[in-house]
Amino acid sequence: MKLSVIVPVYNERKTILTAISRIKKTPFEKEIIIVDDASTDGTYEQLETLSSDSEVVILRHPRNRGKGAALQTGFAKATGEIIITQDADLEYWPEDYLTLIDLIDRDAADVVYGSRFIGRHRVFLFTHRMGNFFLNMLANILFNTTLTDLETGLKAFRREVLTGFNLKSNDFSIEVELTAKVCRGGYRLYEVPILYTGRTYAEGKKLTWRDGFPALWALFRFRFCD
Repeated sequence: MKLSVIVPVYNERKTILTAISRIKKTPFEKEIIIVDDASTDGTYEQLETLSSDSEVVILRHPRNRGKGAALQTGFAKATGEIIITQDADLEYWPEDYLTLIDLIDRDAADVVYGSRFIGRHRVFLFTHRMGNFFLNMLANILFNTTLTDLETGLKAFRREVLTGFNLKSNDFSIEVELTAKVCRGGYRLYEVPILYTGRTYAEGKKLTWRDGFPALWALFRFRFCD
């Protein structure tokens, strides 16, 4: 199956070319759709060096709109049978794609999440782990499921799953919205262990505890109101 790898990027000059290089080395037919969300640190100028690469599609927002908006832009351009979301910061490993898509290829799953918490991972921030634990616990109560990592940045979808969604979130709440619509739609959702190399804030991590509040609101919104 052809893969469409969607890479939303904002101010990741130090990692973006390495990330794309590692994606390109994965042994699949693929298109790599990079959506630069109005980076200001030279990221886009680095991406322009890839403009002649036949596997790479480079898109750019004229103003910063958020991760959700960048993913939606990428989804709209995707042509592959399987669509994968991949962050540009090297916390998630493209080498895990085979594990991610295996169940879809076997027609056992419609959506597969790479879980940071059931696989090998760098020992990372306690506050971040507790925030994720609470968010997942609430999601499991609301949707009667057993997720361990709804906010993972490494997800795989059958193309027809995403084309059936009317996505609305422009910020990091897109992860909650995607999960809510997968669960409400009755799609076959699996989690698989992946390798996760979490960054510290000094190393460039962007999410903070403040991002937990929009995620909580999104859980209730997309469970009961959407």
